[in-house]
Amino acid sequence: MADAQQTIVFRWLAAGDAGNFDAFDGLLHAEVVVHAPLGLSTTNVEDEKRVWSDALSAIPDLRHDIQEVVVDGNVEVARVVVTGTMAAGFAGIEGAGRAFRFDQAVITHLLEGKVAEAWEIADIAALRAQVGGQESDRMRPDSRITASDEQR
Repeated sequence: MADAQQTIVFRWLAAGDAGNFDAFDGLLHAEVVVHAPLGLSTTNVEDEKRVWSDALSAIPDLRHDIQEVVVDGNVEVARVVVTGTMAAGFAGIEGAGRAFRFDQAVITHLLEGKVAEAWEIADIAALRAQVGGQESDRMRPDSRITASDEQR
């Protein structure tokens, strides 16, 4: 296990939780591709900043607690526990004022010391079960999301 606090993935998530989006410029490539659930995928650093800003507006106490990080060359993989309280709707899930805790894996590919591409794998079923908020039609489990939808 790598020293988690020295990794790019740790610094990215910590900066996001703190609302320090300016730090993203030193951690993510300008054209970073982040594959995320719930329609939150992005294809550049500015869009990634907007997603995090929206997340913190809806979940002011959002926290990514890194459990461990494994580093293999230019790949960093983090096992994360995500916690917070849904104060408002976000990513198609209506805010219900309820706290949540779910597991996430974040896989990053680095290029020149910055994240070039990342995959976020999250236990969204646990989030929905805990928050209990209504979800929009677009985010319902029975709705079909195509590969082209994920790229948006």
